[in-house]
Amino acid sequence: MSKTRTASEPTSSRDRSTREGEGDDHARTPGETQVTPTRITRLRPALPDDGWMGWAVSLMVTALAFILRVVNLGYPNKLVFDETYYAKDGWSVFQYGYERAWSDDANDLITQGDLSGLQDAPSFVVHPPVGKLLIGLGEWMFGMDAFGWRIMSAIFGSLLILVIIRMTRRLSRSILVGALAGVLLCFDGLHFVMSRIALLDIFQAFFTLAAVAALLVDRDWFRNRLADHLHSNKLQSLDGAFGPVLFWRPWRLVAGVLFGLACATKWNSVYVLAAFSVLSVFWDVGARRLAGARHRAFLALLIDAPIAFVYHVIVAVIVYIASWFRWLTTTGGYARDWGEQNPDATITKVLGKPLASLWDYHEQIFGFHTGDFIRGQEHTYQSDPIGWLIIGRPIGIDAVNSIAPGADGCPGPEECIRVISAIGTPVLWWGGVAALIVAVFWWIGNQDWRFGVPIVGLASVWFPWFSQTDRPLFYFYAILIIPFTVVALALVLGKLIGEGRQTWRPGVIIAGAFTAVVILNFGFFHPILTDGLLTQPQWQARMWFDRWI
Repeated sequence: MSKTRTASEPTSSRDRSTREGEGDDHARTPGETQVTPTRITRLRPALPDDGWMGWAVSLMVTALAFILRVVNLGYPNKLVFDETYYAKDGWSVFQYGYERAWSDDANDLITQGDLSGLQDAPSFVVHPPVGKLLIGLGEWMFGMDAFGWRIMSAIFGSLLILVIIRMTRRLSRSILVGALAGVLLCFDGLHFVMSRIALLDIFQAFFTLAAVAALLVDRDWFRNRLADHLHSNKLQSLDGAFGPVLFWRPWRLVAGVLFGLACATKWNSVYVLAAFSVLSVFWDVGARRLAGARHRAFLALLIDAPIAFVYHVIVAVIVYIASWFRWLTTTGGYARDWGEQNPDATITKVLGKPLASLWDYHEQIFGFHTGDFIRGQEHTYQSDPIGWLIIGRPIGIDAVNSIAPGADGCPGPEECIRVISAIGTPVLWWGGVAALIVAVFWWIGNQDWRFGVPIVGLASVWFPWFSQTDRPLFYFYAILIIPFTVVALALVLGKLIGEGRQTWRPGVIIAGAFTAVVILNFGFFHPILTDGLLTQPQWQARMWFDRWI
C-alpha cells in the first residue's frame, strides 16, 4: 500500500523532482522493478490511498455546506439586488428560449405569485444563457419564488466546495489537506451569500474551477501514459526522443466542455482558459523532460499545444455556441431577426442568418461592456479591485433600515436593521493574502509546481479587472478569487502540519486554531449574511471600517 502524504510538498532529496514539477513518488509495481523504476515511479502520481473514506469525507463537508446554505433559503421572499434581472431572465429563457421583458411592477407581482408582468417583447441582456438556464431550472422544479430561483445557486455553490476538496487533495496528495480547503470555503461569507442568491457568478465559479480540476487530472493521466510507455517498451528513459503523441486526452475534453460552460455563463472565464491552457502545456513539457526527452521535450509547444488548443478552445467555442441553441432555434429573441434584415451583409453570407444574428448581438453586448454608457456610471457599492483581497469595499445586497422598537421583533430601545452584505470572512481573506505571498515564494523559489495553481488562478481572475477600473466594478466578482485562495491556504497549512506520521504537532495546532477562528468569525458575521435582525450597535460592531458601511 502506498504511503499517503498529508503535506503539499515532499522534503527529501529523492523528491527533488516534485519541487521541479517533474514528477511524484509512487509505490513500485512488480513489473516496474525490472526496468529503471526511478523515472516510472516519479512519473506516476502518488495519490492518497484513502478509497471510500476520502469520498466520505469529501461528501460530508459538501453536505454540511449545503445544509448551511439551504436553511431559510427562501428568506427574504423578494427579489434582492440583481435577482431582479437573473431570476426573471431565468424564468423566461427556460420557458420560452429567450429573455423577455417584464412590466415595471413585475417584482411586486412575482412576490405575490403573479406572473402577469411577463411581456411578449424581447429583452436585451448582456450575459450568455447558461447561468440563467440553471436558475430557470430551479424555478421550473420548485416554482417561481425565492426558494425556486435560489436553489440552484445553493446546489452549485456546494458542488464548488466538493470540487475544491478533490482538487486540493490531488494537489497535496492528502485528503486531510483537501478537506481543510473545503471547510475553509464552506465558512467564507462571500461564498455563502453568493450561494444563496440568484446571480450568475456562483455558476461561473463552479464551471471554471471544475475545468481547472479536470486539467489537474489530465496532468496525472498524461504522466501515467508516459510511464506506461516506458514500462511496456522496457525503456529506462525516452533517451532524447519526444515520446508518444497522445491525441486522445479525455480530461482535456472535459476541461474544454467545462470552460465552454463557464464562458457561456460570463465571458471573463476566457482569461482562466487561456492561462491554464498555457500552464498545462508546460506541464506536458515537464513530464516529457522527466521521461527523458531532454531538449526535445520543448517540442510539446509545437505538438501538444495544438492538440490542447483543439480540446480547450475549439471545444469551448462549440459548447458556447450550443448554449445559445434555443435562442437560435426560436424567433422572438432580441435582435434575432438581424440576419433576415441584413441578407447581403458579409457576415450573413458567411455564417448564415441565425449565426449572423448571434454575431451582431455579441457586438452589441461587447459594446455595452466597453462603451461610454457603462463607463459613465457610478454605484454606491462600486469597489476598486486593488482592495478586493483585503475586503476593501463589500457590497450590500439588501437592507431594511430604521426598524422601530417593537416592530418586526426589534427589542429596543434602539432601532434595528436587517441587512444582507456580501462580505468575505475577514480572518480567512486576510490569512489568505499571507498564504498567497508564501505560495509565490514556494512556486518560484522552491520550484514547487503545486503552488503555481492558485497563483496562476488568482492572476487570471483578478488582474484583468484592473483594465476595467473606469467602469463600476464590485467586490462580489471576487467569488472567483476565494476558491484559489483557500487552495493556497490549505497547501501552506499542509506544509505546517507535515507529512505522513511525521506531523509537526505545533503545525497541527496552528492549522486547527486558524480553522476554528475562521468558523467563529463566520458565525459572528452570519447575521449580516442572512438578513438577520440586529440592533444598530450590533450592526455597527460588524462594520469594522468606514468603507464597509
